[in-house]
Amino acid sequence: MSIDMYLPSLPTLSQVFAADIASVQLTLAAFFLGLAVGQISYGPLADRFGRKGPLLVMGVAPILAPLAGGYLLVWLGWQSIFWALALFGLLCLVSVVLWLPETRPAGAPATLGVRTALAGYGGLLMDRSFLGYTLAGGFAQAGMFAYIAGSPSVFIDTYRVPAQHYGWLFGMNAFGLIAASQLNRRLLTKLGAGRVLARMNAITAGLGVALLVVAATGAGGFIGILLPLFGYVASLGLIFPNAAALALAPHGEHAGSASALLGTVQFGAAAMASILVGLLHDGTALPMAGVIAGCGILALIAQRALVPTQAIVQG
Repeated sequence: MSIDMYLPSLPTLSQVFAADIASVQLTLAAFFLGLAVGQISYGPLADRFGRKGPLLVMGVAPILAPLAGGYLLVWLGWQSIFWALALFGLLCLVSVVLWLPETRPAGAPATLGVRTALAGYGGLLMDRSFLGYTLAGGFAQAGMFAYIAGSPSVFIDTYRVPAQHYGWLFGMNAFGLIAASQLNRRLLTKLGAGRVLARMNAITAGLGVALLVVAATGAGGFIGILLPLFGYVASLGLIFPNAAALALAPHGEHAGSASALLGTVQFGAAAMASILVGLLHDGTALPMAGVIAGCGILALIAQRALVPTQAIVQG
């Protein structure tokens, strides 16, 4: 919600504050950097003090948030989006306090120290499989955040999509991701997570390159941009769940630290991708497409270079 809902207003914010679109896109990068820092701090605290059940707004938020943001922008102005987000955050806080039970395991460590936390993270980073799966998922996910950062300008400014209609296109891609995640359940019974991830990383890299070619040549116009974008975003429903599961599976006793490091890498890469899209902004789809293609290729290289072939087969 905090990212997707205000995406339709990015071009408007550029006009309101007399800032170029690259500067406005830095607000996304700031969000991702803050989230990355929060993740790395949260992991050891979760292992020490407990963690509550996951908040699943995630299934419908990428579809509903940009739709709501687009219409709020048109009806009530860009400020209304941030008032709505403040209210949403308050409701989340109240829900956690009142209704979520604690899930801290009985055998959790009784003490917490910086050295202990750093040692835990160091051990995870020395695990080639953990690092390979984490980077594969993180780079692929960073490509999606390059799309999130670049698409408002590309869609609304370059291709003249009305702000209130942006959410429908964004929601279409989010729907593809959700549908692919449901397909993933079926594929796992036949291929296993390792094989699914390896094949989808190759497909995603290919889709990123196809998007770059279309953006560079102008072939197919706006539809030519939308089709590989849809495929790339949808493929993440088959990539990130498997990458996360394979990375975290051997580290159940330090699940908080492992998931926190996973999230830090993910959102750190997202911040870098967002910054890069902004720095390269030239009023065309090329910067967004180039960063997405690069992320897809890096995700493929990360898994193939770091994860042993036998681990992929067994996974």
